[in-house]
Amino acid sequence: MAIEHNGVFSVSLLLGIAAAACVGCAIILAVLLKTGLAWRLATDIPNERSLHERPTPRVGGWGVVPAVLAAMALATPHLWLIAVGALFLSAVSQIDDRRGLPARVRFAAHLATVVAVVGAYPCASPWWTLPVLTVLMVWLVNLYNFMDGADGLAGGMALFGFSGYALGAWIAPHHEPELIAVSAAIAGAAAGFLLFNFHPARVFLGDAGSIPLGFLAGALGYVGWCGDVWPIWFPAMCFAPFIGDASVTLARRLMRGEKFWQAHREHYYQRMVRSGVGHAGTAWAWYAVMVAGIALALIVLGRSPAVQWGTVAGWSAVLVVIGFIVDLRWRRFQSAPSQQSEV
Repeated sequence: MAIEHNGVFSVSLLLGIAAAACVGCAIILAVLLKTGLAWRLATDIPNERSLHERPTPRVGGWGVVPAVLAAMALATPHLWLIAVGALFLSAVSQIDDRRGLPARVRFAAHLATVVAVVGAYPCASPWWTLPVLTVLMVWLVNLYNFMDGADGLAGGMALFGFSGYALGAWIAPHHEPELIAVSAAIAGAAAGFLLFNFHPARVFLGDAGSIPLGFLAGALGYVGWCGDVWPIWFPAMCFAPFIGDASVTLARRLMRGEKFWQAHREHYYQRMVRSGVGHAGTAWAWYAVMVAGIALALIVLGRSPAVQWGTVAGWSAVLVVIGFIVDLRWRRFQSAPSQQSEV
């Protein structure tokens, strides 16, 4: 399937890919809910660490992943290994959704898949960058799962983050049509999932959806960097709110000697929901932050390295300030006498 860089035909084709992925995902999830199969595949049962109060199917991945893989099979043949990796991780994660898997087994699957991608798509870069990037990609796989805990949040991040990828690859001098197509497909599938996930959510993403999305964010970001489509900072800036929240939370838990892979309610987005912002308000706030960051990244994409890295530093400072504001609000919420029993 030929996808040209410019022209009405290419725009229509890419919009068609996104729309098809959106409709395909939505149809699958609607059927799963209508038939009741969704609850038999995987159901989230609320506990003391949940932000939700009723059992909800965790089958978003059953809609997102097939829609994305179908688009990749038709439009991105050279990225077949990435498609296989996403399918493999989705299958492993579905087992984890239903029965639970030891952390070491999950991590081994994540690491093996990332190593396969790095080995199959080599970059002309110093050797030491590849182990570093491998670690960062494995972290991205997991942090996307950690951040899937509030209605509309992870789905919205996929919609905007992969839309940023598609636009970045579109305007780049060394554009890659397949990268544009797969990013558009993922964004479209995320939109279809959001129809069922925005507050009040009828479906959760589940590990079978969040793990492959985190992998795709890292793998496509890596491939785009290797192909000189965008600088190395661009993928990180597209998903900066997720990366910042999960990384700071992980660092805090490690400093306290806690097991970071265990469920908790300490993420910034969780504190926002619990302190009164609510699921919908938290999602909209994060959407605004993400869109602003992606817009900045796209604006400076063709500028000098000094401007690019200055923008990255400036935006990082903005995210730090936002985190400080959320922490301040949380401390005030905790100090309120009426909330002591709740937290």
